[in-house]
Amino acid sequence: MPTSACSPYNRYSRTRLTGALATVCSLLVLTGCGAADMTKQASPFANAQGAKTVTLSVQSWVGAQANVAVAQYLLEHELGYRVDTVQVDEVPAWDALSQGRVDAIMEDWGHPDQEQRYVKDKKTIARGGDLGVTGHIGWFVPTYFAEQHPDVTDWKNLNKYADDLRTAESGGKGQLLDGSPSYVTNDKALVNNLDLDYQVVFAGSEAAQITQIRQFAKERKPFLTYWYTPQWLFEKVPMTEVKLPPYKEGCDADPEKVACAYPHTPLQKYLNADFARNGGEAAALLKNFKWTTEDQNQVSLMIADQKLTPEEAAKKWVDSHESTWRAWLP
Repeated sequence: MPTSACSPYNRYSRTRLTGALATVCSLLVLTGCGAADMTKQASPFANAQGAKTVTLSVQSWVGAQANVAVAQYLLEHELGYRVDTVQVDEVPAWDALSQGRVDAIMEDWGHPDQEQRYVKDKKTIARGGDLGVTGHIGWFVPTYFAEQHPDVTDWKNLNKYADDLRTAESGGKGQLLDGSPSYVTNDKALVNNLDLDYQVVFAGSEAAQITQIRQFAKERKPFLTYWYTPQWLFEKVPMTEVKLPPYKEGCDADPEKVACAYPHTPLQKYLNADFARNGGEAAALLKNFKWTTEDQNQVSLMIADQKLTPEEAAKKWVDSHESTWRAWLP
């Protein structure tokens, strides 16, 4: 699921690199290729003067990969850019973007501290506009369990089902399955502040969490999981959201005292400020990039479930949605 500088995302386009940039590429070939970690190294292509290149941050969930796959395909095949992609966790991605080590983040779920620091105060990052997709994090149970026990969809009744949702990893309590610890999550605080008899258990990644959910579903076992929309898995494993205390502006301001639901968040794009000003056609396309939840899920499903490469999935979507992406071109 997470991509690297040598994943199928990364292909050489028609643009030839010259001078110092080519030297850096040679060094990359000599040193081999592992998962790119932008907290430890910089992409050689971000902010490369005189080179028609773009570096995109790729988050580890498949929806974010779908955005990047289509953006990369269009940048390369329609505008002739060479595109590099790097995997960066959510918060370090802001640091990399501010420093020009990446040029754009295509899907951000809301980081007000980083937005204040880099967009408003330092002005090293510029808003790239709405992605067109609204994200929502929540707690979900399989619909087959909700149909058998309708009251489980109210958080006030969760303790009643703690024994049913207990696993070997949850230490005698009900299990609340989370993905990666790096994701935006208030779950430990929610469990504590709502006095729930549950233990948050991290699967480690979106891919591992999906594997666990699909195994539970195959065996028709009950489960409670942190999950989010949009996400293609709902088409394979129908899930029903558990109603948490209603979200109100500011109810999640103190991470230790959160006792409310997650908000519905219009997902945003962000660009390095210099790139936003001087990135030419590439910056214009990324600013214009705006699609629907259905569009994103189509590409995500092709990548994660149908096992197409990101490039293959992007090409398939591009071939059948020309009226949508033509409007993004500068």
